[in-house]
Amino acid sequence: MRAAVVAAGLLSGIVCASAQTLPSPGVSASRANKGTLGVVSGGADGTYIRIAADLANVLDNDDLRILPMIGRGSLQNLKDIMFLRGVDIGIVQMDAREQLQAENLQDDAVRRLRFIARLYNEEVHIIANREITDIRQLEGKKVNIDKVGSGTNLTARLIFDKLGIKPELTTFDQASSYAKLKSGEIQAALYVAGRPVRAIAEFQTDGNFHLLSIPFEGEIAESYFPARFENKDYPQLVAADKPVETLAVGSLLAVYNWPENSDRYNRVKRFVDAFFSRFDEFLQPGRHPKWKEVNLAADIPGWERIRAAQDWLDRAAAASKPSAEVQSFENFMQSRGIVVSPEQREALFRDFLAWQNDRQRAPRRAARQD
Repeated sequence: MRAAVVAAGLLSGIVCASAQTLPSPGVSASRANKGTLGVVSGGADGTYIRIAADLANVLDNDDLRILPMIGRGSLQNLKDIMFLRGVDIGIVQMDAREQLQAENLQDDAVRRLRFIARLYNEEVHIIANREITDIRQLEGKKVNIDKVGSGTNLTARLIFDKLGIKPELTTFDQASSYAKLKSGEIQAALYVAGRPVRAIAEFQTDGNFHLLSIPFEGEIAESYFPARFENKDYPQLVAADKPVETLAVGSLLAVYNWPENSDRYNRVKRFVDAFFSRFDEFLQPGRHPKWKEVNLAADIPGWERIRAAQDWLDRAAAASKPSAEVQSFENFMQSRGIVVSPEQREALFRDFLAWQNDRQRAPRRAARQD
């Protein structure tokens, strides 16, 4: 009896394993992988992963499946897009590609990377003890700037360098840094992410911490944008009557420069068509508020847009351009100062087209009579 139970258990395990590895009827491995795209994002508590999750929630269908991946930050994301199998797209900061020069990867990056769209600005958050009231007081103090290779790490180093401040930098992950901040092991924690960041909004301050202001001055103004935190963003860290001035860096949707008409390129093209044509859905309640900052047509200095995205934008621009007849009619109405109701305008436009067609037919009738 005991042997029979063991045998039944083994058989059950084999059946379960087969169910996990074999596709269901009508589904093949090639079909399951046909429209799959890997999107590398950021840490579990940041904005990148929520943006990637929104992409999957809105765009997933039978022909397109988005696989959000937790990433290690902008710099590593760029390398993952360039070299890691299964990664097609990534969310990165606009200043990240410049840091590849130190590893002699700049030329490879220009050749292998393209962008789909400029996304939103990411704000620089510095949580510090309330005894620290000026960023310059961080000189010589322990400040966490996230893991090496992250966008936060590289941006923090650039900002402190431009401001001439030399803190003692630590590279703990974000979750660990908050615990060390409360224990007093570090005096400040810096994080670059699109507000509101859930982990920062939920940070229990007990009235001992606040967000530190960063001046927009000197070389800072050449690379970053001015930004502001308000009480509604972080009620526990920003006073109701005293907004916190900070900096922001732009982000973008980067993509590997697959050869045109290749399988991977065609997957990216399906993604672009779905993302651009359904973009209004990202502005609906329940999606991250940062989507409201996105301008799909915005260019990025030094970056080339992937052909599939540029073609989509060109088609959309051509479709939205008024026809010659509409433009002539609008010019006529404006020059005469004619103001009518929409119904009257439609009737006048039909009369205008009939008049224009009659004028075009008149020379042809005269030619036939001759």
